[in-house]
Amino acid sequence: MRLTITHTTEYSYDDPVQFSLQRLRLTPLSGPGQTVAEWSIAVDGATVEAGFADQFGNHTHLVSAQGAAHAISIAASGVVETQDKAGVFGAHTGFVPLWLYLRETARTKPGKLTRELMKSLKGESELAQMHDLMGRLHEQLRFEPGATTTETTAEQALESGSGVCQDHAHIFVTVARLMNLPARYVSGYLMMDDQKDQAATHAWADVHLPGLGWVGFDAANNICPDDRYVRLASGLCYADAAPVSGMRIGKAGENLDVKIHVSCEGQSQTQSQS
Repeated sequence: MRLTITHTTEYSYDDPVQFSLQRLRLTPLSGPGQTVAEWSIAVDGATVEAGFADQFGNHTHLVSAQGAAHAISIAASGVVETQDKAGVFGAHTGFVPLWLYLRETARTKPGKLTRELMKSLKGESELAQMHDLMGRLHEQLRFEPGATTTETTAEQALESGSGVCQDHAHIFVTVARLMNLPARYVSGYLMMDDQKDQAATHAWADVHLPGLGWVGFDAANNICPDDRYVRLASGLCYADAAPVSGMRIGKAGENLDVKIHVSCEGQSQTQSQS
């Protein structure tokens, strides 16, 4: 599948910004299941200070603004050719050792509910148990935009019974690590077939399984990623893979508007977050 993607992030401020620094993980990389045919990032109202691969191999840009900036626009766009590999990403590569993906973070710290969920899983193999986990989370965690925040933990989301794809991924990663399976959080894009408007970019989990390597599980949609998915970044949790994150100095009020468009062969998908 050949997917055309545009992703625009606009910040507007009611006063000039004293200083801001944004970290962009908006550049997909060619790898198993996807080939980047073309990609570009344009920044208006700020300066691209550096580009590098972070410790997880994510292509990262640092963007700064200071002084008189009232608005910053970041536009990422390109074409990615994808293949359906039934969620199998394959062998682990990179500088980060597999054992690091067993480490918990503030968002993926296990608790009573995640431990109980882990103990209840059924299946004769770890792969079967991961599919059982995916199905259970899809049923138990109601998709409800605005029910959680980027700081919500896996345990909190499971207790509330509602959340978004980020929460599905955090819970999945937490439970997999309780089973001593390396797991990582993945951010990216998803072309939807029946829904034109969405709240944000997508997220799912990868688990490293014996004999298969990394395998993706999207509990929000109860499916292993196929050729409708494009991965941007991965890490231990949302903090390591957020498409755009950063900080600012000053009292200026901030408004954020995100627009994402994904299309293929005449079908289109428009996602927006305000």
